[in-house]
Amino acid sequence: MMDKNIFVELLTQHHFKAVRNILDVMNEVDIASLLSDLDDKELALAFRLIPKDKAAEVFANMNNSMQSYLVEMFTEKELKELLDNLYMDDTVDMLEELPANLVTRILNTVSQSDRNMINLLLDYPDDSAGSIMTTEYVGLRRHMSVSEAMTHIKRTGIHKETIYTCYVMDRRKLVGIVTAKDLMTAEDYVAIEDLMETEIISVNTHTDKEEVAELFRKYDLIALPVLDADNFMVGIVTFDDAMDVMVEEATEDITKMAAMSPGESSYFETSAFVHAKRRIGWLLILLFSSTFTGTIITKYENAFAAIPLLVSFIPMLMDTGGNCGSQSSTLIIRGIALDEIHFKDIFKVMFKEFKVSFMVGVVLAAANGVRILIMYHNATMALVIGLSLMVTIIISKLIGCILPLLAKKVNLDPAIMASPLITTLVDICSLLVYFNIATHILM
Repeated sequence: MMDKNIFVELLTQHHFKAVRNILDVMNEVDIASLLSDLDDKELALAFRLIPKDKAAEVFANMNNSMQSYLVEMFTEKELKELLDNLYMDDTVDMLEELPANLVTRILNTVSQSDRNMINLLLDYPDDSAGSIMTTEYVGLRRHMSVSEAMTHIKRTGIHKETIYTCYVMDRRKLVGIVTAKDLMTAEDYVAIEDLMETEIISVNTHTDKEEVAELFRKYDLIALPVLDADNFMVGIVTFDDAMDVMVEEATEDITKMAAMSPGESSYFETSAFVHAKRRIGWLLILLFSSTFTGTIITKYENAFAAIPLLVSFIPMLMDTGGNCGSQSSTLIIRGIALDEIHFKDIFKVMFKEFKVSFMVGVVLAAANGVRILIMYHNATMALVIGLSLMVTIIISKLIGCILPLLAKKVNLDPAIMASPLITTLVDICSLLVYFNIATHILM
């Protein structure tokens, strides 16, 4: 990776030839990353030195604030050149994040046909295949020969997002697919319809984009055709857009599992106020729900007075229960996300988690029992803590596996039922178990 300080020094000293040579050999993604560390003035200057065949791809890999600034700074000619080289799906992604005045400027710059296509793509729901597809794909006719198909690809392929998979259509109906490998290894005279694969995996424009990403993962696809309500082909989703969806969904799940509202902006682009706003809701819910644990402790204050040692084991029981519940919920949420676990498997999952929790409980109870005997020489207390641990671990793992499956059943995101919520419920259960066992054995 190019050293930022050296790059900035060359730029400020107007060694533009050296800067251009550096940018000429760098990968587009690395250039975007390098430019993200520059201030606005340096950014505009450096971007104009990027080779024209790379500029659009670099721009597509920039964050929203960089794109907004450059669009504002570009001349009409520069903006038109950029948009002519930018793939349609990248243009739409950019427009969704830009201020209204810049969106208007871009729409006034592109051709009427491109404007119509952009408006169509912007009109699809945010979570649909239509919102992430591109209309730039290679279309072939079934009666073409391989030679004619290759000539067509050479003439039009430079403007397409991918040429590795070509789509065979009959009056806009998708009838088959042909790969670049098929075309390059076949004789020139062979007809496309003799080469094409007719078992086609496709999606509808309103298919959820998570389902689209799952198809890419399941079938190792490079591109996926998108059909409209009449089964006419309208575009393709490419693997890079599917990967973006996977990252977006994983980020959303992680934030929900940490009891935060998800957001699209990066950490530093999000203000402290917005960060606080996204976090405080769940924290308030968890704060007030934790009053139940305080109520339980108050109820058994007589037990504390009689045996003060009981208090010292509360954090250990609550932490162990929370950790066990989080382990189970994490595995179940992952299984749901990968489509390995379904609600119909709930009893099978519960039985498996019960077996796991029993084995884990025996080991932890035994280890902790030995510790208590060594430290306190109290076999009765060791029995109380051991039994409490066993029951707490079993309950917490069952809660951890059941809640995500119930959430999925009622069409909620399973990630909501993750660490903070499960920990709060397990804390309540572990205290009830502990004090009931303690009062029955010790009192």
